[in-house]
Amino acid sequence: MTIKADIFQSYPAIDEAAVDALLQKEIAANHQKIVVLDDDPTGVQTVHDISVYTTWDGDSIRQGFEEENNLFYIMTNSRGFTAKETEAAHKEIAQVVAEVAKETGKGYLFISRSDSTLRGHYPLETVILKEAYEAHTGKTIDGEILCPFFKEGGRFTIDDIHYVKYGEELVPAAETEFAKDKTFGYTQSDIKDYVEEKTKGAYKAADVTSIALGDIRAMDYDKIEAQLMAVTDFNKIIVNAVDYVDMKVFCVALYRAMAKGTTFMFRTAAAIVKVMGGVTDQPLLTREQMVVKETDNGGIIVVGSHTEKTSQQVDALKENPNIVFVELDATLVADEAAFTQEVNRCLALEEAAIRAGKTVCVYTTRKLITADTGDKEDDLRLSVRISDAVQSLVGRLSVVPSFVIAKGGITSSDVGTKALAVKKANVLGQIKPGIPVWQTGAESKFPLTPYVIFPGNVGEITTLREAAEVLMA
Repeated sequence: MTIKADIFQSYPAIDEAAVDALLQKEIAANHQKIVVLDDDPTGVQTVHDISVYTTWDGDSIRQGFEEENNLFYIMTNSRGFTAKETEAAHKEIAQVVAEVAKETGKGYLFISRSDSTLRGHYPLETVILKEAYEAHTGKTIDGEILCPFFKEGGRFTIDDIHYVKYGEELVPAAETEFAKDKTFGYTQSDIKDYVEEKTKGAYKAADVTSIALGDIRAMDYDKIEAQLMAVTDFNKIIVNAVDYVDMKVFCVALYRAMAKGTTFMFRTAAAIVKVMGGVTDQPLLTREQMVVKETDNGGIIVVGSHTEKTSQQVDALKENPNIVFVELDATLVADEAAFTQEVNRCLALEEAAIRAGKTVCVYTTRKLITADTGDKEDDLRLSVRISDAVQSLVGRLSVVPSFVIAKGGITSSDVGTKALAVKKANVLGQIKPGIPVWQTGAESKFPLTPYVIFPGNVGEITTLREAAEVLMA
């Protein structure tokens, strides 16, 4: 049932400064490294001055452990993987992390950061991480915390039901287009029922622990801590939240429970990472903060996401007369020769525009292309093939653009790792709420170029245009 967003006003306010003081104390007392496995590049949408690694070799993970920050990200891009590929990657990462942790003598915990609209390889990823962590450390993970709250994207959990904000209304997640995802779809908005659905009954809705908003707003740390410490056998915990202060209250109790020996796995959206890491707020980025190498060349925007929101945002982008638009005909993907010719056509057009000082937007046909086999993994493979073509339209550029914007999770991952060849990036912050900006490293194709990672499911209709205009100013 859809509810009005003004429901937020019915919850009592909290003295946030007092909560912050308690939280900072708990964070300082915890010496574990937080290793965030991000299933696409958008997960850094709440943080700044944090490193993200696109590979998980020993040197990269060692750098992450040696950093002063208490957290770092490993971008797995597993939302674009098959289940078999996902399993292999997570086992490999867990092995390397365990080895580095042993070398450095540091404890660690895993956060599996995924989509705030509940898509992704769940429960596969956290099961693999749990089994590996227990095998490598000898510790038992008592419970799994599910926290899809993400304020910047309009994702809220109330009475265990997860909502997506549309205008002034909150729509249950299972009633949105995201729940109809061909690979990661679901039917339940109540997270308790979602757990039972996704685990195929291995974990029952009745056994899920709920951290209630009433207890959070009452700042009943002791009750929440007791709830957390009572969880065993990898049972699930839902965190209800409508604002960052709710995350902060919860995390005070969480850190206290962990200090007493309770161990958790995390399946979350981006918000709780910021809170657990003690990452401060900062204003939205200005052009001067992002563009450190001025050029007369135009920028490039690549769009792969097929969500309705993305299509509407592309239409709004077209209202800017200073942007050149090039459509990649993705319906040709099954014909290798024709598709290669189409990609070359688009590349020639975009290079000409960028050299002329124009910003160019390359976007795929808005029709969603499917394999028509009924196999979800065939659909995923096809989408990856199209995404490979899209990223090549950046990777094959012979001219350096003034900036790069990629729209969509798989698209932004491929552009970052394949086209731009980024191994390590610094997260500068956000250009718009929930939309992160990487500064590419010296090893990348275009060093020190602002790379805007624009999720497919975030922002208002005009946000893509507004973000581009900030960089074009």
